Amino acid sequence: MMDSKRRRFLKSAAMAAAGSLVTSNGSLPIVHADQAVDDLPTGDGLVWNKAPCRFCGTGCHVQVGVEAGRVVAIAGDKAADVNKGLLCVKGYHVGGILYGKDRLTKPLLRKQGKLTEIGWDEAIEIIAQRILDSPETFAFYGSGQWTIPEGYAAQKFMKGGLGNNHIDPNARLCMASAVTGFIATYGVDEPAGCYQDLDECDILITWGNNPAEMHPVLFSRVTDRRSRGEQVTIIDIGTRRTRTTDAANEYLEMKPHGDVAIALGIMHLLIENDNYDKSFVEKHCNFRGAEAVKPTLQGEQISETEFRKRIAKYTPGHVEQLSGIPADKIRMLADLFGNPGIRITSLWCMGMNQHTMGTAINSLVHGVHLLSGHFGRPGDAPTSLTGQPSACGTVREVGTLAHALPGGRLVAKPEHRQQCEGYWNLKPGSINETPGYHTVKMFEQFTKPTSEGGDITTLFVQVTNPGQTLPNLNALFNDKKNLEDKFLIVSEVYPTATTQLADLILPAAMWVEKNGVFGNSERRTQQWFKMVDPPGEARDDCWMTIAVAHKLFEMGHEGMRDQDGEFIFAVKDDEGNEIPIWEFEHYYDTNVDKHLFEEYRQFTTMKHKNLAPYDEYVKARGLRWPVVEQDDGSWRETRFRFAAFDDPFVSEGQDFDFYHSSTEDGRAQIWFHDYAPPPEQPDDEFPYWLCTGRVLEHWHTGTMTRRLAPLNRAMPTAYVEMHADDAKAANIRQGETVLIESRRGSCELPVWIDGRGRPPRGTIFVPFFDETKLINRCTLELHDPFSKQPDYKKCAARVVKMAAKSVAEVQQ
Repeated sequence: MMDSKRRRFLKSAAMAAAGSLVTSNGSLPIVHADQAVDDLPTGDGLVWNKAPCRFCGTGCHVQVGVEAGRVVAIAGDKAADVNKGLLCVKGYHVGGILYGKDRLTKPLLRKQGKLTEIGWDEAIEIIAQRILDSPETFAFYGSGQWTIPEGYAAQKFMKGGLGNNHIDPNARLCMASAVTGFIATYGVDEPAGCYQDLDECDILITWGNNPAEMHPVLFSRVTDRRSRGEQVTIIDIGTRRTRTTDAANEYLEMKPHGDVAIALGIMHLLIENDNYDKSFVEKHCNFRGAEAVKPTLQGEQISETEFRKRIAKYTPGHVEQLSGIPADKIRMLADLFGNPGIRITSLWCMGMNQHTMGTAINSLVHGVHLLSGHFGRPGDAPTSLTGQPSACGTVREVGTLAHALPGGRLVAKPEHRQQCEGYWNLKPGSINETPGYHTVKMFEQFTKPTSEGGDITTLFVQVTNPGQTLPNLNALFNDKKNLEDKFLIVSEVYPTATTQLADLILPAAMWVEKNGVFGNSERRTQQWFKMVDPPGEARDDCWMTIAVAHKLFEMGHEGMRDQDGEFIFAVKDDEGNEIPIWEFEHYYDTNVDKHLFEEYRQFTTMKHKNLAPYDEYVKARGLRWPVVEQDDGSWRETRFRFAAFDDPFVSEGQDFDFYHSSTEDGRAQIWFHDYAPPPEQPDDEFPYWLCTGRVLEHWHTGTMTRRLAPLNRAMPTAYVEMHADDAKAANIRQGETVLIESRRGSCELPVWIDGRGRPPRGTIFVPFFDETKLINRCTLELHDPFSKQPDYKKCAARVVKMAAKSVAEVQQ
């Protein structure tokens, strides 16, 4: 019988989870700390263990309660610095994502149009044979949901084993512009600050993002300070009112692309008013401009005089014309940045990244902080947030991008390839010098007939759902349907929009059904152990990669052998005997995650992203890199990079040191990029701006969260937000179904007027979580020239009134 202590805990956790669906004052989501008991209940076989949450890039820790081989309870982890026991509504329900009724449990092969169960041996052999037949036309597509060992194994398999760089993650669709912005500015990726900045700042500026819904645990760190009587000002810069706006002191509603002009306008005024931080700039910064011909992340060196000349036209009046923000509000922002006595943190996410000027706006916001000197103190930081649990750790750090290698290395640089080949003990020249296809190009080539030059013929997708997330789905995904020479392999947990066109479906283990390591938005590396078995024949993604590699090894593929003739993923026991980890029954005879992590850790010192040994993460609730061993043998994390008070790699005698400076002089780069309008804009035929995004209750494509009944009841269907005056002018009423059309496709949606988000006139917003209403049939694949990241926030669309449908029809 369940003891009363445990019963109280489970009841309290359930109430807290349900309460998270409610709103405070009708607007902000409530975020709860677990209030059940000081010590988690045990007994009756209930065992607790730590794990990072499976959803967004915040990196909250949960305690997972397991009984009789099943996750039965989730609690916020009070020992975790990230969330201190807090969880959002998705976090409280995370345990339920394992138990949807339609879990995939057996490999399925499409034969004559129908999916047929096959065995794992046959599935692995099919994949290996297709690769062996044409290794150069094989591509691997993953995501920031890969664990670090999974991504590292895929990276080594492709770039080391196959000599094929056609590997890219869906983080290309969400974080690539943040990467290029950091690299262009500091010469190395990832934020210099951390979440502590939210506890220390006087001003929080949200640049085109909605952390109240997308990162509610982090946003609560700021709003909770107000409840304690602290003064903190929130300035929301956006294209529509959101729940973040409801908490803001100032809401600045900009035109699409207006953020570029705003940042330029702030820097113009800092220069004109002579209240920029001259000492910081003189000691620690250079000025750079984008090249006119074939621009690169290096840009061209320009003088401060030239910078002043170029930025002079971005007067408050001109910026008002470009951005829609009143000139006096631009002056207000510049005055704040010109005040050294306050601390300012900037936050952004998809609004600045999913942008055809994504690299430019990221670089410009970094430049605002550098020029003003609002950098390098707790509370003074430009910080990007991530949407996936390991977009930082597995994509950016491991380098699972088409142009990258582990540890911040690049495939195009000979010395970097040689370093990698050395760590992997490969023959010289094993790694291909030509970058692979980025995501949009990869799917363009996959959905193009081979006879027309479509040179990707086999595509392996793990831990992501491109059939729902790609832009312009009709061209980049749906066109695969009639191409018999193209073969799509999908490792998945549930049926998705992607599995609908798959030729081979592999049932995958998820979250605590396997070991794992994630890396979150503040450089925090987090580890967990397998706690329950996956259902049926579902297996680890990392095992799949290794099993395919070993099958190729057996078939004689030379790339699967190192210089000594050993299997490239060989793991040996203490006696030197190889453990057959490619056989699933032996995969957990050893900790494969630990082996891969320790091998990968060697790469991390090359750009001062040092990681601690695996066993240190077992003991901790994550550690922020660089992590450096101390004289007493302990390991110290770094909260603030490039600042002498906290970063162990800053040169002695320096206050700041940008030690991976692209100019090799220890300086950061303040960039100038000229404003350019969006490439597609509304016109008479398509008069609305279409923006897409997310909602509080669902995560990304809803593959996991739509299996959770409380979340699905709270938000059962996607919708289109319209301004009341636009709806009235079109004779459209609340809840009516309309057709959203762009030049690329269409989508039927119910209308929500004056709902949670309120777009201005001429603008519509649609969340993309609903697989029955694929708004990405409409979105644009045009992308940033540096990061190759598409713009999901700005394209032209129209709204067509349709015949009324019942609620049941809309929800189907």
